[in-house]
Amino acid sequence: MTSDEDGVISPRLRPVEVARRAALFCLLGVVLVVVTTLSIADHGDRQDFLTLVAALSLFGALFLVMGGGFWWASAGDIRRWRDWHTIKGQAASVTLVGPVFLRSGVFLLVLGAAGFGLYHLVDAASYDSWMHSR
Repeated sequence: MTSDEDGVISPRLRPVEVARRAALFCLLGVVLVVVTTLSIADHGDRQDFLTLVAALSLFGALFLVMGGGFWWASAGDIRRWRDWHTIKGQAASVTLVGPVFLRSGVFLLVLGAAGFGLYHLVDAASYDSWMHSR
């Protein structure tokens, strides 16, 4: 990576790359949700936990829309967090917020979808299985 005349790191971020990296990071989050789900002993508590995780997808959708709006508002001048020192005013901070909201939105959507799928697996599990718990 190189810096341009303003000190901004090039190449600029692209939405597809930001979303791909967020989905990759979310795989670790999904592993943690699975481990946490299996460590909850009561079946009802397990379902409640997965319901809360699935509800995160609502925030993910909101963050995704907001991130897209901030990305559009920055008119192609997208910067990384490492470019914070190149910001020259309050209005220029929009160039940093777009990727953050987009990455957070994709992360929460994928995590919520995993929680939703796990909820249905736990709900459909037979009474004497390890997935059902007590």
